[in-house]
Amino acid sequence: MSILFSPSTIRSVTFRNRLWVSPMCMYSAVDGVVQEWHHTHLAQFASGGAGLVVAEATAVVPDGRISPRDAGIWNDEQRDAWAPVVQAIHDRGAHAGIQLAHAGRKASTWWPWAAESGSVPVSEGGWTTAAPSAVAFEGFAEPVAVDAAGIDGIVTAFAAAARRAVDAGFDVIEIHGAHGYLLHQFLSPLSNLRTDEYGGSLENRARLLLRVVDAVRAEVGADVPVFVRISATDHAPGGFDAEEATTVAMWAQEHGADLIDVSSGGLVAHQQISVFPGYQVDLAGAVRQGGRIPTTAVGLITAAAQAEQVLADGHADAIFAGREWLRDPHFGLRAAHELGADVVWPPQYERARWR
Repeated sequence: MSILFSPSTIRSVTFRNRLWVSPMCMYSAVDGVVQEWHHTHLAQFASGGAGLVVAEATAVVPDGRISPRDAGIWNDEQRDAWAPVVQAIHDRGAHAGIQLAHAGRKASTWWPWAAESGSVPVSEGGWTTAAPSAVAFEGFAEPVAVDAAGIDGIVTAFAAAARRAVDAGFDVIEIHGAHGYLLHQFLSPLSNLRTDEYGGSLENRARLLLRVVDAVRAEVGADVPVFVRISATDHAPGGFDAEEATTVAMWAQEHGADLIDVSSGGLVAHQQISVFPGYQVDLAGAVRQGGRIPTTAVGLITAAAQAEQVLADGHADAIFAGREWLRDPHFGLRAAHELGADVVWPPQYERARWR
């Protein structure tokens, strides 16, 4: 039997398989409200056989958006716009997750295909960004160091966003602590130069992330799976590394997280990353520690046999993929065929099923 296409249960949710869709920003929202694009984009992956579809990094406050076009869930209008998207995923047999995020010093930037790059000026719809310290991301505007009251407000915003997400029907909440965004900025000594209880030691640098995990878990209750995405290394000297990531993952689990979504990088612009198929898999395996901390692997996982082997080797408990789902929205059905797994096809697609 294929491990990739065996079910997996986390708290009250049983996923039909372990091949999942990673959150991918679409930069297509209007005032944080998702559009028809998001509905079509996400529902197609459920039709294509995904076990879990996680919606893109979704801002918990307006100034937490990566760009002015990012999705949000800081108000009820945004919650209500997400609800039919979630229902469409459910109708196609998959579970739905959402990644809750705050971009910190990497907020207020132009979207990838804009003519401009870097920070969006306030005069053109941008805003002043917040970070653990007043240290700019290379090429971006300098942020303001968030104070104690601001930190408390961020924790509250994550909890409120988690409540709206559950009310919209999402089955899984993922807290975005990776890719150089706010929670990662607190974790890394390269961006966190604070001397208070949120800076210095790893325990202090992880304090905000763990407060967010506590708040989200308290808000959503015991039945909802809570994931945490981390960058297991900054790929930069003196930065957050795999050893620290494993410790933080263990702490997050103790505070109520169920699974660590292991990625890497994103904190600094000049890091040198050697990219190859499955280049982050060993990081997931290191954090997993033989199954003591459930993880997912992500990063150039593009083939069924490759994904199956990652699980068979004990590096992860499930696979997240992004670009391969964009290239082939039916990646799940194709992978099942290649592995000889017996999965349920949408009846509308039965005439095209491989025999």
